[in-house]
Amino acid sequence: MTMTPEEKKKQKQRNWALAALLAGFVVLVYVVTVVKLGANVMNRPL
Repeated sequence: MTMTPEEKKKQKQRNWALAALLAGFVVLVYVVTVVKLGANVMNRPL
């Protein structure tokens, strides 16, 4: 099955939108984790 140039463009747009959504979710999880653990989590002794 071959895709027309318009279909390829739409697919690329969907892929970028999905990538942005996934990156946003990862950032959200990171921020929520930092907020829940507190800012002092980096100051603990190892």
